[in-house]
Amino acid sequence: MAMMESASEQPTKATSAPAVTMLLQRAVAGDSSAADALLPVVYDDLRALAGSYFRGQRSDHTLQPTALVHEAFIRLVQAQGSELKNRTHFFAVAATAMRQILKDHARAKAADKRTPGGRQVNLEQVTTPSGQGLIDVVELDEALTKLSEVDPHVTHC
Repeated sequence: MAMMESASEQPTKATSAPAVTMLLQRAVAGDSSAADALLPVVYDDLRALAGSYFRGQRSDHTLQPTALVHEAFIRLVQAQGSELKNRTHFFAVAATAMRQILKDHARAKAADKRTPGGRQVNLEQVTTPSGQGLIDVVELDEALTKLSEVDPHVTHC
């Protein structure tokens, strides 16, 4: 598991390790009341961790630290076969989940920019620039493969 990246991301000792570990063990065993009790115990530390990821980001970021905390917590609690051993392991996994959520969010925003108006176009509906028929996807793939052999940088735009 990836560890937290800097001292500013370390959870405080405000939440006692034994209490968190006990709740984690109960939650992993399927006790839904333990999962419900866990969030208030770890929330402040998760919120501080999420806040550290937003320092230096644009102020108009569409994802907020509170939403990041809730999404990460849901993923952690719903993860099948999750074996969160203790408080330290929980926060390390939470940090990894938050980074993954932020990456997924950034990818989705970038995809929105590439898809004008949010519309996707089926390749079977696109005609060639000359207007003489539909694009042959197999031929296109072969042409791009040949091009990448000649100049690999051109096909990675």
